[in-house]
Amino acid sequence: MSNWSSDEEIDEMVEEEVDSIVEEIQYNYTHPEVPTAPIVRRVHINRNREDGHTRLWNDYFSENPPYTQDMFRRRFRMNKQLFIRIVNTIENGVPYFRQRRDATGRLGLSALQKCTAAIHMMVYGCAAYAVDEYLRLAETTAHKCLLHFVEGVINLFGDEYLRRPTAEDLQRLMNIAEHRGFPGMVGSIDCMHWEWKNCLTAWKGKYSRGSGKPTIVLEVVASQDLWIWHAFFGPPGTLNDINALDRSPVFDDILEGRAPRVKYVVNGRQYKMAYYLTDAVSETCRHKILRSLCLET
Repeated sequence: MSNWSSDEEIDEMVEEEVDSIVEEIQYNYTHPEVPTAPIVRRVHINRNREDGHTRLWNDYFSENPPYTQDMFRRRFRMNKQLFIRIVNTIENGVPYFRQRRDATGRLGLSALQKCTAAIHMMVYGCAAYAVDEYLRLAETTAHKCLLHFVEGVINLFGDEYLRRPTAEDLQRLMNIAEHRGFPGMVGSIDCMHWEWKNCLTAWKGKYSRGSGKPTIVLEVVASQDLWIWHAFFGPPGTLNDINALDRSPVFDDILEGRAPRVKYVVNGRQYKMAYYLTDAVSETCRHKILRSLCLET
């Protein structure tokens, strides 16, 4: 009997065991086991990018391509000479578009492939993976091509093509317009509604007119050679041309006295300010425009 523990010792042992079990339960409750996610390794796809460049070159840029100049213009929204000039300038000015060899000595994507991918994504609004099968470049690469292409165009062509018209430009435009029978005109102005496919649901009512799809208004002034001298983009699609004009800075030069002074006669009446040619406007809208310019008819 002396080998047996006393009742007090047994109670202490039981109490310790119970405390240990409770602590283990509490720990497991507060520290649940998180299953380890399986490691997903990147799948390598041999796209054979060399064939993509060869196919593109043979289809559009070889000596006797199967697709004509008109088809090229319709698909690229510009003539071939202009596209080649852009590609050459981008390739020389943006390191991302220079063709390099990888660690194995294999040539990377050509500037033609990258620029064509960017152009098609902008022109057709297609998804990045849509250019993979023909041009042989991955979706992430296509996104990078578009980003670097837009930045490159702004940096390399902005000083020439994204500038305000100078006094010489305005005088030249008015001389051309007068020769065509429109004295005092400096360009044609109009608005279009650009569909906003990924419009936020909360903003859909603001950018939709009636039961139509959400759109954003683009206001543009262009000359007879399709040179865009002014672009105002952003007003919601519920606005019409006149409402967008009220928000636009297109008349700031006139209001601030920077517009060129001209003299011309129309229907026996002399005018002293240049104007933009537009399509049919109602009499109410016409007076609204004139009032906004603080002019008297």
